[in-house]
Amino acid sequence: MRRLAITLLGILAVLGFLAPTADAQSSDDSETTTTGGATNEPIDVLQVNGLFDDIVVNEIGNAIERAVDQNSQALVLQVNVRGAVASDDDMATLFEQIADAPLPIGVWVGPSGARLYGVPVQILAVADVTGMAPGARVGHSGDPVSPLIDFGSADADLRSDDFGLSDARALGVFKQRISDEGIATMANMLDALDGFEKNGVAVNATEEEITDDGTVQRTTVAAPRFAKLGLVDQLLHTVASPPVAYLLLLIGLALLIFEFYTAGVGIAGVVGAVCTVLACYGLTALPTRTWAVALLVAAFVAFAIDVQVGLPRVWTGVGLAFTVVGSWFLFVDLPGASMRPPWITLIAGVGGVTLTFVVGMPSMTRTRFATPTIGRDWMIGSTGTALERLNPEGTIEINDAQWRARTNRATPIQRGDEIRVIAIDGVTLEVEPLEGAAKDYREMRGKKSADVAAEPVDFEL
Repeated sequence: MRRLAITLLGILAVLGFLAPTADAQSSDDSETTTTGGATNEPIDVLQVNGLFDDIVVNEIGNAIERAVDQNSQALVLQVNVRGAVASDDDMATLFEQIADAPLPIGVWVGPSGARLYGVPVQILAVADVTGMAPGARVGHSGDPVSPLIDFGSADADLRSDDFGLSDARALGVFKQRISDEGIATMANMLDALDGFEKNGVAVNATEEEITDDGTVQRTTVAAPRFAKLGLVDQLLHTVASPPVAYLLLLIGLALLIFEFYTAGVGIAGVVGAVCTVLACYGLTALPTRTWAVALLVAAFVAFAIDVQVGLPRVWTGVGLAFTVVGSWFLFVDLPGASMRPPWITLIAGVGGVTLTFVVGMPSMTRTRFATPTIGRDWMIGSTGTALERLNPEGTIEINDAQWRARTNRATPIQRGDEIRVIAIDGVTLEVEPLEGAAKDYREMRGKKSADVAAEPVDFEL
């Protein structure tokens, strides 16, 4: 009943993740601001991080529609993107949506340290107002995916290299001339949008104010309304990133093997299945090498062989080698951006697998099968052959079946020696050589005490 309850809870959790969720909603409930008696509609802001996948492409299109329906003054895309895994056709369709949008679309590469690489760079050519923060970089745009993409004289350089703020501004990557300091914050981006006119309507985002000391400053009068992905979309977008997809694959396969060697269906099996399914989705969305994925799966098959005998052997070494090679070559790099997971992720993945199948799983198997040896008493006294050196543990063969065995440390058994089973401890057989077996001093002492106790004693009066 306990396992059944755990399984049902796991299924309900999975269904909760897969349940439909609302579209991206505003995180700011304030719809309008009022300045000097005039009402200013808000400006929508959509933050885009990671990779341009199908979810992000669809969400940007939805954000444009929502901004129009909610009478927003403009839509700003705050981007920190390392490439695109969406198809060129989908990206071209998105660029057309942005170019034909009835309201101004701004693109801000920020905050400081943000990147805009690959095909997504071409969004700068179709947006109405563009800018980047100091410390950000753009480049490696690749071949244009739409006739709308035209960077003029900067096109050739932008395709093959990446640039910081000063160089990108000098090349004319941005449609508006931004200051030497760039656009450091979202407030500066709203200020850059102020006064831009589209379809006869100008954006009213900021106003000048004169302080008491005579200083002129810009004050934001249009509240930014930040949007976010729905629960399921955010989950799938997160999964479609190299570090997450990689770790989910390793965790999922390890948990499935763990569940295979336990009785019944428990939470480990449910979690392992969910992790594996999510990992498959992420690997499908990402540029991966099929042979590397197959190598990782083969690695866990190799691990399972040794888990069955409860002892790390050659197959464990093969599995570790496959894991290292498969992890290193799993993803295909995108233009200007490496898709290989960070070092800390690779170390955590390979190190976790090593500890699991060298230490954890063998201990679990020995504990799991350390049950009364009902039905195997016939093996006591049986003889066989050592398949490897036992000092004190190794593998033996009895009646064409292989067993894990242990011998007295004082009497190591060489490969090919004949042995005799003297006891059974779970799945491990206690053995000794047919000749020359060492005697445990404790057994000798016990035997001697028993002999003394049994010897008759004569009493003289």
